[in-house]
Amino acid sequence: MWLGLSSPTVLLLRVVMFIPGFPLAGNFRQINTILAGEMNREKKQRHSLSEVPDEMKSLIIEKSKMGLEEDPELLVKGWLFREVRGSWIKQRCYWFVLSQDSLDYYSSSERGARRLGTLVLTNLCSVIWPDKQTFKETGYWSITVYGRKHCYRLYTKHFNEAVHWACAVQKVIDTKAPVETPTQLLIRDIEENKFNPEVVDNMYQHNPILKHTQSPLYAPLLPFPYSSLEHTYHSGKGYATVREEAVKLFNCLQQLECARDPVPLIQGVLQTCLDLRPLRDEVYCQLVKQTSCTPQPHTAAHLRYWQLLTCMSCTFQPGPAVLKYLRFHLKRIQSQFPESEMDNYASFIGEALEKTRCRECVPSWEEIQVLMGRQEMLCTVHYPGPGSCQLHISSHTTANEVVRRMLEKLGLKESRNTFSLFEQNAHWERAVGGSTIIADILTRFENLSAKEPDSDSQWRLCFKLYCLLDADAISVDSIEYLFLFEQCHEMVVRGQLPACEEDLQTLAALRLQSVIGDFSTHSPCPPLDELFPGHMVEARLLMPPCAPPALLPATQPPVQGCPQRFPGGLLGGTLWNHTATAAHKQKVEQDLRLRSRLKEEAAAIMSTIVECWKGLAGYSRRDSMTAYLTIARQWSGFGCTLYEVDFYISSTGSFSQKLWLGVAATCVSLYRQGEAEALESFPYGQICSYGVSDSNTFKITAGDRDLLFETTKLTEIMQLMNAYFSAIRRQRGRGDDVVSITEGTAIEVGFHHLPPTPTPTLLQLPSHPV
Repeated sequence: MWLGLSSPTVLLLRVVMFIPGFPLAGNFRQINTILAGEMNREKKQRHSLSEVPDEMKSLIIEKSKMGLEEDPELLVKGWLFREVRGSWIKQRCYWFVLSQDSLDYYSSSERGARRLGTLVLTNLCSVIWPDKQTFKETGYWSITVYGRKHCYRLYTKHFNEAVHWACAVQKVIDTKAPVETPTQLLIRDIEENKFNPEVVDNMYQHNPILKHTQSPLYAPLLPFPYSSLEHTYHSGKGYATVREEAVKLFNCLQQLECARDPVPLIQGVLQTCLDLRPLRDEVYCQLVKQTSCTPQPHTAAHLRYWQLLTCMSCTFQPGPAVLKYLRFHLKRIQSQFPESEMDNYASFIGEALEKTRCRECVPSWEEIQVLMGRQEMLCTVHYPGPGSCQLHISSHTTANEVVRRMLEKLGLKESRNTFSLFEQNAHWERAVGGSTIIADILTRFENLSAKEPDSDSQWRLCFKLYCLLDADAISVDSIEYLFLFEQCHEMVVRGQLPACEEDLQTLAALRLQSVIGDFSTHSPCPPLDELFPGHMVEARLLMPPCAPPALLPATQPPVQGCPQRFPGGLLGGTLWNHTATAAHKQKVEQDLRLRSRLKEEAAAIMSTIVECWKGLAGYSRRDSMTAYLTIARQWSGFGCTLYEVDFYISSTGSFSQKLWLGVAATCVSLYRQGEAEALESFPYGQICSYGVSDSNTFKITAGDRDLLFETTKLTEIMQLMNAYFSAIRRQRGRGDDVVSITEGTAIEVGFHHLPPTPTPTLLQLPSHPV
């Protein structure tokens, strides 16, 4: 009965039974009771193992082999491989034990085994879970545990075991209290004693970590997770862990003192803070440190810190705790150095913090140079025609503010129509959201111009008509009438004003008369594509030239039944090359003939336009503009904005019909491209809802019909429809004087006042009721 038992307790009892004088020796009844209990315990253990999955048995079997007594604080134990880095990479198997405070590993599972390492677990530790890529490369499932001093990369062949360890370690990390650095503790003490200057001065005097230093920083001032995962999203930019980047940033700050040109360093610090959000509070704390108790506070080198702090305050808003600390620091400096440069910078920074929102782009070189001098930028805003205005803007000026100032400058505040800013170049145009920061747009223009130095790709801001609510009320002598004329001509040249060829030629002649005046042989004449839609020139080609005989392309397979026996032979290759060369020559000749015919047609159209222009002698600029708009108004859709869309046809179940979606002041209409009459119109009173259906589909519900459109202009259509509904609400006595064009915003429109709602992202836009 006893021979099958192998536990230490049984072996000990078998020896004790025959030791004379031992208390249990000869007491067979008591020994049998103990042995029976030991047998039952082993039987239950074997039964429990049979119910455990195979991949978990190694974890539990090793626990039973462990000679240590059961410790309730030990959470998980088991054998794991650990990566060892040296001259080569190899894996070794160790016995790992997870407790409430640490992750330890031993040379073996025996009692008294030597402990080889300890990783203390705090709430700053982090765990990377097993991933398929590592398994494909190594055949092992891995987990990585990062601590303050050590990093354990652990491997196992069983996925469930890896997940079990990762969950257990993460659970321990989550139970730990937040770690506070000395800087955080001091910030809290300063906040508590901010009304007691003597105590605060004593804290600054006895804590060097709060004061300016010339020595490097070896650890961040604020707590960051060990090997924080945020940096992995910007690995292409070469970032290390957040903790390492925090230390590097302090070195950059110290380099400002002796830098010949501080702008690149400042821009680099701001870019890092834009990419790695947790570093913003860290940099604020570092700047407060370097501007406190400075040995030479009035030098230009010290003022570099204040200049960077100014740029930071106009780009990022710090967290609540750091913001309180920063405001206290600014007031303390102002009281210590009144009427100094530091006082001026502190005052400017305090005002900027009241207005700053998180920027989309790092400030440009021009903006940084302006901020270093606490000044405003000069922004050029163009409007239809050759005119432009120059406005002073700050780092916080929005598009709506610029629109209001342009309305005042141009005397358009009483207009019933609404206006907006547009980003545009020679080939592209888009309305700017009302809450967009203008400085971000100028920075983006600077970056795009650096990438695309071509003159046709130069970007600019343009102030234009946006919602044409009442075209008849526009005075002929006003600048608004010029806006209407110029924007109508843009539609004509783009081919978005359906008209016959004769009317288009007349419009082109009226354009020449309004811009140049009476015809003269010495007058410079603009190219045809600035007067006449290009697709109409192609339409003059009644029939393309006859197609050449079909030639065998190089990729055509051989005819069945005639196998190609020598595909790489000398004669075959020669014939093949000759055929391809002949096809290429014929294609080139065909293109040349087509271009020649296009030039002939363009010359004929231009000749007709010039003849019509000669007949307009004596027309003033105002008369020419009036005649031009009179012809354009004959189109029933005059004043609408057209967007190219693919219409969903339910009978075929696909987006197969290309149409124009016209958004106007009173309705939404559908047109076949080039046709003047609308296929169908939907007055706003019939539209129940509209919105984004998915990433590229726009949906309008009118009555019991759902209209689906596939388009790349989702945001623009949403903006314009929202702006028209907002203008209608404004005319009813509700809303502001300027329509706020919020990008991607779904505004509910009804006959009752609605509270403002947070702006969702484009993919979160609901189909909103009207």
